[in-house]
Amino acid sequence: MTLTLHVFPPSPRAFKVLFTANHLGIPYEMKVINLAAGEQRTEEFAALNVNQRMPVLEEDGYKLWESNAIVEYLCARKPESGVLPQELKARLQIVKWMYWESAHWDPAIAIFMFERVVKKMFGRGEEIPSEIERGTVLLDRLAKVLDGELQKHRYIAGDALTAADLVLAGTFCHAEAARFPLEPYRAIHRWAAEMQALPAWAQTIAMQG
Repeated sequence: MTLTLHVFPPSPRAFKVLFTANHLGIPYEMKVINLAAGEQRTEEFAALNVNQRMPVLEEDGYKLWESNAIVEYLCARKPESGVLPQELKARLQIVKWMYWESAHWDPAIAIFMFERVVKKMFGRGEEIPSEIERGTVLLDRLAKVLDGELQKHRYIAGDALTAADLVLAGTFCHAEAARFPLEPYRAIHRWAAEMQALPAWAQTIAMQG
């Protein structure tokens, strides 16, 4: 079977998918979708994802979009890793954090990513202070939740690394450039440093080009 990941490597949403595959040692072919060139709007890519967004996983005719769904699929391919338990209640303790990331955390950090990273990358102008202020209020509320959990245990969903960590860690791939206002949250810093020390982190960072 051939597994292909259609990604724009600098994107945090692509990073989490690549990071997961690299961490789990899942072989794949990477096909770069150049967002700057509008390749996500081609008919060929729209046939993979009608939303015209990456990442997309493709495997022997099977197509899957939404980054966290792809992460879940990859983790399910490696049940022996333990990153996504088979038992329902244990699994949902992890999946709920994946939903939380996509519904709450990602929209908050996306503000800083757009204002401080994407605008520079694509020449979209200067950052807007009112947007940074809005993002700071949102992120502060959410960081309290995440930091509180990480004060209780080593990883997000307990004392073992899971898919929740792989998903949330991916959002930190441009943390320095985006300057997330997370200075008071020591547990988040401790956890992020541990995730960034994983061999798969350096491997995935190197793919950003």
